[in-house]
Amino acid sequence: MKITITGSLGNISKPLAKQLIKAGHQLTIISSNAEKISAIEALGATAAIGLIADVDFLTKTFTGADAVYTMVPPNFGASNYREYVRGIGKNYAEAIAKAGVLRVVNLSSIGAHLNAGTGPIAGNRDVELELNKLSNVAVKHLRAPFFYVNFLENIEMIKQAGILGANYPATARLVMAHPEDIAAAVAEEIQQEFTGKSVRYLASDDRTMGPIATVLGTAIGKPELPWVEFTDEQALNGMLQNGLPPEIARNFVEMGTAIRSGILWGDYDQSQPKIQGGIKLEAFAEEFADRYKQ
Repeated sequence: MKITITGSLGNISKPLAKQLIKAGHQLTIISSNAEKISAIEALGATAAIGLIADVDFLTKTFTGADAVYTMVPPNFGASNYREYVRGIGKNYAEAIAKAGVLRVVNLSSIGAHLNAGTGPIAGNRDVELELNKLSNVAVKHLRAPFFYVNFLENIEMIKQAGILGANYPATARLVMAHPEDIAAAVAEEIQQEFTGKSVRYLASDDRTMGPIATVLGTAIGKPELPWVEFTDEQALNGMLQNGLPPEIARNFVEMGTAIRSGILWGDYDQSQPKIQGGIKLEAFAEEFADRYKQ
């Protein structure tokens, strides 16, 4: 198969590329960074350098592909984050239609069944809706949960304050996944036949914050590492002080309120996936400890 994937050599796209190339597929990887060309070619893929904001570039790159993997990369410079994500979704949909692509696997998010109140996740819902408008195109939305690797951003909090925390309590539930498990799910879906518009959920683990802090803390020699709940205002101010733009900080706080209330998990619980990812929190904790020691 000829497959085009977005996401450059990111946490999901790189292991996805390795799996698809190993399976014998002809792969094109889209990246905005020309410095990635040699690394992409070293994997055995073709590099397509351009911007996903450029529909003509996308159309040219998608043309001839049997299947396409789409994802929207973060953009902390966006003045309206939801509009940014929706705009990329529209670009993908237009290019897919013009290129005549018939099968798409789209990286979405758990919580994308909700129209609002979910911070950056709301944009993923908009992308789903845009792609679902496509006629005669099979679309599989992979609704992934919280990435384990996001915890790496909390290492400085642990080192400086001796805590883990956010604007939700130790009893709050968090459904999580390892990027490699997500990549494996995308690879499985993109290589098989499917029809219509559908959703697949994936999770590697499902815990509450207190035990999560204990597992990560134990891995770094701090088994008593506490989880501390911040107020929304404290969370917002902390993000701003750490240099996040106000639009991004506001979105993250809103996502935290969705985790606190538990609304993110409603549709996931009703659609409990039969196939779960294999990398549990304890396995990721070893990766976390290695990064913590650096």
